Amino acid sequence: MIKVVRGNPTPEELAAALAVVRARAATAAAEPSGAETPRDAWSDPSRIAAARLPQPGPTAWGRTYWPS
Repeated sequence: MIKVVRGNPTPEELAAALAVVRARAATAAAEPSGAETPRDAWSDPSRIAAARLPQPGPTAWGRTYWPS
């Protein structure tokens, strides 16, 4: 059950919100439980460590997180 707490949505707005909720629920039900979602490449910390680490030196601090 969906309850509008604030505002006064039009019937079209309420139908659009309900369609989104139903689509998300159908997608969640179709996924097998316990399935791990794939990581986005940009949020994967291993992409930073995959490159060669900078050698210690006076300018090493500036190159710490930027692959060469």
